[in-house]
Amino acid sequence: MIPWEFLDSAQAPESGEELHLYQRGGEFSIRVDGRELMNSRAHGSEDALAELACVRIAHRPCPRVLIGGLGMGYTTAAALHRLGADAQVVVAELVPAVVVWNRGPLADLAGRPLQDARVTVREADVARILQAEQRAYDAVLLDVHNGPAGLTWKGNDWLYARAGLDAAHAALRAAGVLAVWSASPDRAFAKRLCRVGFEVTEVCVRARRGPRGGGRHIIWLAVRMS
Repeated sequence: MIPWEFLDSAQAPESGEELHLYQRGGEFSIRVDGRELMNSRAHGSEDALAELACVRIAHRPCPRVLIGGLGMGYTTAAALHRLGADAQVVVAELVPAVVVWNRGPLADLAGRPLQDARVTVREADVARILQAEQRAYDAVLLDVHNGPAGLTWKGNDWLYARAGLDAAHAALRAAGVLAVWSASPDRAFAKRLCRVGFEVTEVCVRARRGPRGGGRHIIWLAVRMS
């Protein structure tokens, strides 16, 4: 078996934790403290996050989408595939090196989505963007590590608490969609979404496409009701 090759590391600005990028042949992995956050062979649920949300807003004139977390670019690419030429996609990524990796060794994995003229990359915490902008987006997609029960970046807890969900609600336009990726179910989180004023659908998706779909992940689709 081909061994993993270490390519680069980067420190998260706020948490101080270190991300490590590895390659094995055509496969890439991003890890923190030995735990794999993402793998280029398992992105079916990242694709589904964008597809399930964007199909609901693609018909709108000049739809605007905010994606929290660049990852390996798969969610951004899937959103672009579902949206028309008049769409705008804002990608918020907290770790500048992740953007560099997506313009470098990871670029071809998802078809170089950052080169699409519809995409704007902001090297910023998605939480700050949500706090600053109101009724600005037709869809907000959050793929920030492992979701509400994330193992890393405890600072992300705000996103999934009542304050963060209130901010996401305020950042959405009428009938806008908040889509949240999670590694596992979380009944309390689904209830919080409802209390904020969302109509919520929980979808179970596979980590990989095809007959051997790998593990199951959760995507919440929350539609702003007012």
